[in-house]
Amino acid sequence: MKSVALNAYPRSLAKRSGVRKLRASGRVPAVIYGRHNKPENLEIDLTELENLIHHSASENILVDLSVTGDSKTKRLALVQEVQHHVLSGGVLHLDLHEVSETERVTVMVPVETSGEAAGVKNGGVLEHVLFKIKVRALPKDLPETITVDVTSLEIGKSIHLGEIVPPSGVEILGDKKVSVISVAAPITEAQEAAVLEGAGATLAEPEMLKEKKDEEGGEAAPAAGKAAAKPAEKGAEKAAEKGAEKPAEKAEKKPEKKK
Repeated sequence: MKSVALNAYPRSLAKRSGVRKLRASGRVPAVIYGRHNKPENLEIDLTELENLIHHSASENILVDLSVTGDSKTKRLALVQEVQHHVLSGGVLHLDLHEVSETERVTVMVPVETSGEAAGVKNGGVLEHVLFKIKVRALPKDLPETITVDVTSLEIGKSIHLGEIVPPSGVEILGDKKVSVISVAAPITEAQEAAVLEGAGATLAEPEMLKEKKDEEGGEAAPAAGKAAAKPAEKGAEKAAEKGAEKPAEKAEKKPEKKK
């Protein structure tokens, strides 16, 4: 990996309010650390940093860092992490790891594919299982990306970690049996219909249960209402009968007037 120049400045503003002022002025807070040096707060011009990231294949960037006022003219550092704003994607913070030209370092490198898989031509689906793999190398030998040729990959086959040939001077770390890229068989119409049917049944089940509960509740309420209404109706009928009988009885008992 070829190193690129990057300028930085000592940073005195470390608190949240200071960092906000720093970003408002067009600079990004950064920190550099390493095995042989204490962590140091820095600030970097936002435009210079964005141009650096934009022209790189990945965020694995090796820089020749020049810090204003530093006794060292240049410090070799690897971009360890770039923190981005969740919504805007703007750079919020930069972590730099100072390295030595003679010491091997370990980083995560993106995996890319080249060619069209034979299985894809026959209707299969290319599946990227691992998007990054861990490698170890000297800083100058670190690759920005690792490209894997998938031309001969058939349906149901995979390329495993141990089958990837790394660039010269690079060691790939991890379980060699792990699948990195594979070609899956295409989904048949019957399988797709079964998946859609299962999804539809899952969505319909809560609705059916709700309707059933509503029906049970609706039947119970009128039944209770009827049961409660029957005694009231009987009482009202009896009262009406008694009220109708009393005038008739009085009329029968009333003596006839003598002429």
